[in-house]
Amino acid sequence: MNEISKQFLTDLLSTPSPSGLEMEIQKKWMKYVHGFADVVKTDAAGNAIGIINPDAEFKVLLAGHCDEIGFVINRIDDDGFLYVDKVGGISHKPAIGMKVEVLGYKRRITGVIGANAEHHGGVKDDFEFSDLYIDCGAKSKSEIAEYVQIGDLAVYKREVEFLMNNRISGRGLDNRTGSFIVAEVLKNAAKNRSRVGVYAVSTVNEETNMGGAYFAGAGIQPTMAIAADVTFATDYPGVNKNKYGEIDLDRGPVLAKGAPINWKINSLLEQSAQRLSMNLQYELTPRNTGTDADRLRLTGKGIPVALVSLPLRYMHSPVETASLDDMDKEIELLTDMIMQLTGTESLNPLED
Repeated sequence: MNEISKQFLTDLLSTPSPSGLEMEIQKKWMKYVHGFADVVKTDAAGNAIGIINPDAEFKVLLAGHCDEIGFVINRIDDDGFLYVDKVGGISHKPAIGMKVEVLGYKRRITGVIGANAEHHGGVKDDFEFSDLYIDCGAKSKSEIAEYVQIGDLAVYKREVEFLMNNRISGRGLDNRTGSFIVAEVLKNAAKNRSRVGVYAVSTVNEETNMGGAYFAGAGIQPTMAIAADVTFATDYPGVNKNKYGEIDLDRGPVLAKGAPINWKINSLLEQSAQRLSMNLQYELTPRNTGTDADRLRLTGKGIPVALVSLPLRYMHSPVETASLDDMDKEIELLTDMIMQLTGTESLNPLED
């Protein structure tokens, strides 16, 4: 990964983008892809879309969602403490003692999630999400209400960390890494002049309702779609591999297998991996994938889909961890697959 790409990734990961408030990150994404896309546009959902070969009949949609999990303010008490509810699948357990950034309607404010001192009994073993509160230092409800109102969002205040062995950690790698990957694939496809239309979409709302994927699929009506998301790595202590399988950092992209997945698209990806001498990993999605691929598949007349995922440790925590090498491999895999397309391929599983 070159320094320009790494800086783009860092910029995305440093930009708060809780589901429903993705505007700032989308503007950064669009500015980046303006450098190589034939067309850059958005839609009523707030998706950011970069296109090459917009007149091509065969259209490949690449979806990576830019939204992250977070908190929503649901109550402000008389002493100025902020109580919260969930935005997406966020857990209360890692939140205790963490710093947060409240994205107030007037300004951003730093806060901390309070933790009862051990001298006073410590955190209850049975504490729930509703027990969480944010302390911004305000002395009263009227003081904090000058900047924050019910419905404002918040995210963990975490910097991107580069770890040993070309690994990266921070909040919201799920799935700003996917938004990054589809932009990089579009850049490669533009440079090598793909014969098919390529529509890279930084989608919104995946963590809450997948509405962005629906708008993208309905608006673009692609021939095929691939969701670039993350999946659960199992290569760290405490994970039951007999139950959850073996998926490791640095062992390459993960293809989904199951009823929602078009096996012909998977076959094209596997052929690319063979050409590149690249290892692939697999996960099972027998009913649904839990990603944008599900909503894309059921858009309009139906869209053949596949899911390519980045192995991720500690999902939906403030310290999600992934491999930059795996990101590079996924970009290479998707680029090669797209560059092999002629636009005459049939994705009907009953046709040769």
